[in-house]
Amino acid sequence: MEDYNLESDSSKKESQRMKFIVSSTYLLKQLQVLGGVINTSNTLPILDNFLFVLEKGKLTVSASDLETTMSTVLEVDSDNEGTIAVPARLLLDTLKTFPEQPLTFVVEDNNTVEISSNHGKYALAYADGAEFPKAVELADPSSTSIMGDILANAINKTIFAAGNDDLRPVMSGVFFQFSPENLTFVATDAHKLVKYRRTDVQASEVAEFIMPKKPLNLLKGILTGSEEDVLIEYNDSNAKFSFNETELICRLIDGKYPNYEAVIPKENPNKLSISRNQFLSSVRRVSIFSNKTTHQIRLKIAGAELNISAEDIDYSNKAEERLTCSYQGDDLQIGFNSRFLVEMLGHLSSDDVSLEMSLPNRAGILTPADGLDEGESITMLVMPVMLNN
Repeated sequence: MEDYNLESDSSKKESQRMKFIVSSTYLLKQLQVLGGVINTSNTLPILDNFLFVLEKGKLTVSASDLETTMSTVLEVDSDNEGTIAVPARLLLDTLKTFPEQPLTFVVEDNNTVEISSNHGKYALAYADGAEFPKAVELADPSSTSIMGDILANAINKTIFAAGNDDLRPVMSGVFFQFSPENLTFVATDAHKLVKYRRTDVQASEVAEFIMPKKPLNLLKGILTGSEEDVLIEYNDSNAKFSFNETELICRLIDGKYPNYEAVIPKENPNKLSISRNQFLSSVRRVSIFSNKTTHQIRLKIAGAELNISAEDIDYSNKAEERLTCSYQGDDLQIGFNSRFLVEMLGHLSSDDVSLEMSLPNRAGILTPADGLDEGESITMLVMPVMLNN
């Protein structure tokens, strides 16, 4: 009788051991997305791990860098539960090498989790899941819903213009401005500015917040081409994006965004229209001959001719190209940093673009002439550089 009890004890322990079976490629695909959250060097060692939370057939995996936490729910074959933190880099490196096959994960008594594949066994030391930081709960959030691809496109069209200056953190993110009329996304680094607006998508109430770059880059990567709706919930300090079985929560950038409308010049009588690809190729080529610190190129517009030139006096390098364009306005010479023009033209997809200007010391406004969805508008602003005649 006593023997029987011993046996039932050990079998009870066996049944409570955390165990699940999952497809290797399915797991890898999900973990690679989450891996983007993890910093290369973390102050808290626990953040080098994925948090695995198993609850009867569902495995929730989370990754965090304290500012951003992302989690996704995977379907697995299991009928027990448990929580562990698994070393992310080691697990990802291992999964990348497997062809598609079922993998069995079993938590052993010696503080390791054992993975069994078709050909072998691999043991990883795990950490206590309770140490993993809890994701923020949003108290009393406002919310808006937007199609994944539209959000990805808005991020893609703006994020490149955000700044990298730690002294001005508000300009290092993308400004989300929601209203019952439209959704507007703005980014600027004080040299260039992009305003992307959708009037075909609205929010129920007015709200604005500044999103940091890292979570936006993660969202852009996952949502490009997605027709799923994304629920965006936000309060004064955090935003949460939910779609499919995935949630991303991040801390917002604190501070007031600059009044960007004030810097967009309203009266721009000089208007140039030109093929985007031709303009982009020309600027790219000519800029090779520009000064390596200023990257300055000169646009000289008269009649239906655009003359693009650059010169690096220190090395006697110079280049000049002539393009035909359509132009209304006074003859004009204006200088730009070629890197900004190349970046902006490269982020547009239209066949033709329009560049509107007033004076050589006022910003130029670049807009696509075609190729936009109904309700979509993009305004790009580029500050000129002073020409030394």
